[in-house]
Amino acid sequence: MEGSIEKNIVSSLGTISEGKGGWKTELNLVSWNAREPKYDIRSWSADHEKMSKGITLTKEELISLKNLLNSIAL
Repeated sequence: MEGSIEKNIVSSLGTISEGKGGWKTELNLVSWNAREPKYDIRSWSADHEKMSKGITLTKEELISLKNLLNSIAL
């Protein structure tokens, strides 16, 4: 299929939240179009065939995000 995106979930790291219809916001290590895997946050259908828009991060970006979140006083 022209214009399709190839995805390979290399590692499922955890679920952040679960929404209606079984969709889950997850942190995964994903290879997009056979490229080097990146950390990925987005919502997925239960069968991982459909997905929402999300964000991909390198390891360095994920570490920076972790440090930023750790510095926030809740």
